[in-house]
Amino acid sequence: MVEDRIVEIGALRDGDYRSQDVVDLGEVAVLPRMVNAHTHLEFSDCQTPIGRPGIALAEWIGSVIAARGVATAEERQANIRAGIAESVAAGVGLIGDIATTPCTYPSDAGARIVSFAEVLGLSDNRGRERFQSAQAHAETLAANPSIDFGVSPHAPYSTPPELIRRCVDLAKPSGAALAMHVAESPDERPLLRRGSGPFADALRGAGLWPEGLFPWPGAQPLMDLIGWIAEAPRALLIHGNDLQDDEIERISRHPQLTVVYCPRTHHFFSHPRHGVQKLLDAGIRVAIGTDSRASNPDLSVWKEVQFLLDHRPDLDPQAVLEMATLAGSDALLGAGSQFGRIQPGRIRHQPLVLVPTTAKRLNQVWRDFAAGDLSCTDLPGRA
Repeated sequence: MVEDRIVEIGALRDGDYRSQDVVDLGEVAVLPRMVNAHTHLEFSDCQTPIGRPGIALAEWIGSVIAARGVATAEERQANIRAGIAESVAAGVGLIGDIATTPCTYPSDAGARIVSFAEVLGLSDNRGRERFQSAQAHAETLAANPSIDFGVSPHAPYSTPPELIRRCVDLAKPSGAALAMHVAESPDERPLLRRGSGPFADALRGAGLWPEGLFPWPGAQPLMDLIGWIAEAPRALLIHGNDLQDDEIERISRHPQLTVVYCPRTHHFFSHPRHGVQKLLDAGIRVAIGTDSRASNPDLSVWKEVQFLLDHRPDLDPQAVLEMATLAGSDALLGAGSQFGRIQPGRIRHQPLVLVPTTAKRLNQVWRDFAAGDLSCTDLPGRA
């Protein structure tokens, strides 16, 4: 390293470093900081996930709404700070946060953040209010170089088509990222196609049923939704637990689209086996998110990696590591971002992640990764 720029990578014997300061890190693998492509930091006070394992998504959302309603703005801000601190301690350097606006972030967070202003509302007044708040959030963040603006039309069961398209238009001028929960549960389909099913029952039970909004027009509402989202400069489709083959093919046509897989949250809801390998085979970028502590015991992306190494032996471990680093970086910040990579020419903005290993072969490295804890170190540059 020269100052804060990586100039060369290789074995010590490959170059003449006799005149250089040598820092011996021991028997470790050196990784870039992890990227959490999807979380909700405002729920970082949850000591355990809300609800019970295997709970239906519509029922869980009702419980989350009840929990969110009792939190004050000050409590949400404290939760955001706590979530950032937990993430940084777990080796995360870049966070995609879904935010209830207005909100702020500490200037010395220790991580770069893309703050997605959440937009939702089945009534015109509610949708207008949340959209205007997102616009104000964009203006507020414009003066903060460490926090990037993003917009998040929440989900198809909470955000009408016209409001989704307005969010896409909001993202276009600045090249902002867009994030939306898509195909999180099979229960979305009967709501969008017929105006029935568990989501319809939940909305009617809560007195929130919007006359004339469901079903959506068109024979393939999720295909239409993917088409709208694909007009954004780049977009993250959160979860994608129930994507069908034709929808996967549609996503694969758009390299600016990323599916964000949240492994332990997926496991908490007892969803059927995730089609992550099918997505990768189709050439779709897949990133990893933790979702929030409302559905996950912590905010450690590394533990998501370990979960996949343990539970999904069909996945290439190298692909899993890329999902946790450069895939999330490209999804949140655009292709070629400085985050999620260690290579010559890159500026090292943040400490590096170290994982103990004495492995001599690659398959041994993955075994060590599946069992090992990580730590962070800040390497001094040399002028």
